[in-house]
Amino acid sequence: MIQLRSRLVPADNSGAKSLIAISLAGSTKKKTAHLGEVINCIVRGAIPTGNVKDRQMVKVLIVRTRKENRRKDGSYIRFDDNAGVVVDKDGNPVGTRIFGPVARELRDGGFTKIVSLAPEVW
Repeated sequence: MIQLRSRLVPADNSGAKSLIAISLAGSTKKKTAHLGEVINCIVRGAIPTGNVKDRQMVKVLIVRTRKENRRKDGSYIRFDDNAGVVVDKDGNPVGTRIFGPVARELRDGGFTKIVSLAPEVW
């Protein structure tokens, strides 16, 4: 569950060091975003040779959340951190590598490129 001004760890090699959520997709009354949703973030700190720049607004796909997510079979999944992958307007990742596990719910959302790049799918 990601709210406005939540900090996310970038889970890719796009060059961002930290991400801050500034708006959530959907209606204006929406308060939280969950696994598999695309939100707008600001890059806070970036490496000079990266694809994104410091204080740039980017679209980020949420791949891990600390708040547990219930699956249809009744089980829950929870991660150690809030993490996201910087994506372009078509939903393809900006970076070339994905670090850490990603949730299986991303495959249902149509983000198969990110799922295939991930080292582990939970």
